Amino acid sequence: MEYRRLGKSGLQLSVLSFGSWVTFHKQIEDKVADELMGIAYDNGINFFDNAEIYSLGKSEEMMGRVLKNKSWDRTSYTVSSKAYFGWRGKENKPNQTGLSRKHLTEACHEALKRLQVEYLDLYYCHRPDKQTPIEEVVWTMNTLIQQGKILYWGTSEWSGVEIMEAHRVAQAYRLIGPTMEQPEYNLFNRNKMENEYLEIFKNVGLGTTIWSPLASGLLTGKYNQGISEGSRLSIQGFEWLRDRTYVEAKIEKVKQLEQLASELGARTASLSIAWCIKNPHVTTAILGATKKEQLLENLEALEVLPKLTTEVMAAIETIFGTQPRLPEY
Repeated sequence: MEYRRLGKSGLQLSVLSFGSWVTFHKQIEDKVADELMGIAYDNGINFFDNAEIYSLGKSEEMMGRVLKNKSWDRTSYTVSSKAYFGWRGKENKPNQTGLSRKHLTEACHEALKRLQVEYLDLYYCHRPDKQTPIEEVVWTMNTLIQQGKILYWGTSEWSGVEIMEAHRVAQAYRLIGPTMEQPEYNLFNRNKMENEYLEIFKNVGLGTTIWSPLASGLLTGKYNQGISEGSRLSIQGFEWLRDRTYVEAKIEKVKQLEQLASELGARTASLSIAWCIKNPHVTTAILGATKKEQLLENLEALEVLPKLTTEVMAAIETIFGTQPRLPEY
């Protein structure tokens, strides 16, 4: 397994990691989660991603039970949580969502309890909060670090401007700024990573923990012949992915990618993940799986990565044509 530093920090994360969004509690139970996390760990994965909103806290509880059962050396893995949406769903009351000092602090305590750990390695602001001053967010995260409850803090789906504003505040008050961002990045969604964040990578540094490298499963090729019962696209809450206008044009591109993958002796999913982690600004790409075979297939991306020559990358670009146009100076 390859490891990369998280931005300009000293923390090293495996280039492939394992997450629980959608799968934990909704699609799999403890026994399968235990098996999958064990396979991930045994194959060198050292980062396990979670959030308060995932299955309304049940995902963190499940991961916590697995971690306790495994009894792995705490120094050998990293675990995360994210706060913003709250975990009570429609029952959320004022102060139980957002990035206020109150919610960030209480959400951190709740995540520690659910995950059964003494500290979070990574703690994210799951979305920007237009109602909370950025000074309050930066001060709160700095305090949590000083208290030893979190080691690094970051953002998820923030704009480049918002991230740089957090750095400005941190510099002004001599506080610890955000170390990482968790954006969506895949062959269909590239602007943040390949355009908006470029100056941040260059000037202050930014680690990235990529979510949805397979575009919610579209880039696996499993939807090329339709949506099967029990797949992610059939789950409640993913109706937007079943929009024929949205899906069909993308599936046509995936079919072409499937042919290219076959010529390389690779699977479509592993080729898509390999393309994602080839970007040197990607610290780690988060994998999700519901069964052993699926996870092992995704791990094959490490074997496909050396096959991504200049010619192959050009062929992929010809198929998708999604590279953002950079401003001319």
